Amino acid sequence: MADNTQKDPKDWVSGDDPMTAAQESYLKTLAEQAHESPPEDELTKAEASELIDKMRQKAGLEQ
Repeated sequence: MADNTQKDPKDWVSGDDPMTAAQESYLKTLAEQAHESPPEDELTKAEASELIDKMRQKAGLEQ
């Protein structure tokens, strides 16, 4: 049986909306943990989600 509980962020209906305040806050926290600078540009929800995944990996956090 296929797992359809997770969609690629590029396929989200609201993926082009601006990132949420929660995403922005979490990205700042992850950037600190990963010793990176937080993103300076405004991101979409989909872009923020993808960056969160990358930052989690870089910070050594489990998926």
